[in-house]
Amino acid sequence: MQAVTHPAIVTRPALVARTGLGRGDAETYLQLGEPGLPVWVTDPESATAFASLREAMRAATRLPAHHRAFAVPQGALRA
Repeated sequence: MQAVTHPAIVTRPALVARTGLGRGDAETYLQLGEPGLPVWVTDPESATAFASLREAMRAATRLPAHHRAFAVPQGALRA
């Protein structure tokens, strides 16, 4: 069985995000620090951009579950 691959999943840059943890909290984005430690920032422009949605999802699922992280295409949240 071969996996179906959509070009947007493979070629579009993506970020790792998480929803606010409390009422009125803003979404935050993953920025990988020097030794690869996660730092959460509110500015998507300063977040670590992954090469694809697949790579961002892989990074999100490797974080502890309490982060509730997910992958989002870069630029998808711009107003």
